[in-house]
Amino acid sequence: MPPLNHLITTVLLLLLLLLPPLPTTAKFREAPAFINGKTCPISKYPKYPSDPSTIHIAMTLDYSSPYLRGSIAGILSILQHSTCPENIFFHFITIQGRVNKMNTTILSTFPYLRYTLYAFWPASVTPLISSSIRRALDEPLNYARIHLANLLTPSVNRVIYLDSDIIVVDDIVKLWRIELNGRVLGAPEYCHANFTHYFTRTFWYHPNFSKTFENRRPCYFNTGVMVIDLQKWRNDGYTQKLEHWMRVQKRYRIYELGSLPPFLLVFAGNVKQVEHRWNQHGLGGDNLEGQCRDLHPGPVSLLHWSGKGKPWLRLDSKKPCPLDSLWAPYDLYQHESLFSDS
Repeated sequence: MPPLNHLITTVLLLLLLLLPPLPTTAKFREAPAFINGKTCPISKYPKYPSDPSTIHIAMTLDYSSPYLRGSIAGILSILQHSTCPENIFFHFITIQGRVNKMNTTILSTFPYLRYTLYAFWPASVTPLISSSIRRALDEPLNYARIHLANLLTPSVNRVIYLDSDIIVVDDIVKLWRIELNGRVLGAPEYCHANFTHYFTRTFWYHPNFSKTFENRRPCYFNTGVMVIDLQKWRNDGYTQKLEHWMRVQKRYRIYELGSLPPFLLVFAGNVKQVEHRWNQHGLGGDNLEGQCRDLHPGPVSLLHWSGKGKPWLRLDSKKPCPLDSLWAPYDLYQHESLFSDS
């Protein structure tokens, strides 16, 4: 017979193998609770997104993506600078099959948050996606903004869409209250940008495509910050209009920049101008090198690290840009980053 201590060791090893694995430590620290100020409107139906005092914000979240770290920081910044944080309702879109993991992360990080998680099927956009100049721009979830009107609860008629690489340093209600004046979409416009650079020579030399902007004064706008009238969007079928240009792209290769150009083709020249302070974009540099950049002149309400360079990656690599220090205070991530962008 084997010695008794050998038998005990064998039994213990078998028991360890049969036990369920220990839960992994949460990636993010728990955020503090944020409460409304005394002047906030009292919500009649606080548990329902259709409450008239509610501010609706839509963002994409991906449990397996490095951008989740940016999204969590963005959410914290919105709550921290809001006078009425309890009146904010978040609409999170995540990949089908990752909803449970994502829900666990949100609950452990923001236990008091009002939100709904929506499952997004990559197959609904994958056949229409063309390769772009950066792989991160080709992710199906990057195109979920095209489907917001269909994904969100029908009672939600207006929403602020925000990218995952933003930090809000002002009260989001100011952006929420802008008048769209009958437009479907509001965003900061940049009319000094060379608009022709966003499309290929094939587009500009095609006899039909080149007429797209006739009777319009198109200006560049960044789709990472948009105020959207969802009811008008649904009524006029803007998802189908955007998908039309994605199909054209598949055949003719008329642009190189992911989900942005279809928005320019459909909306440019018909966008409600929002103050530039609400999208200090380009802090991530260009789409190829991601070099450091300075702020644009003027006041700042929202910082946007659009471009290749992301502050969490540069901070982890010990090679931050000066403005990345403005993002760092909102970082709730608990461990070293294991991800890289490309």
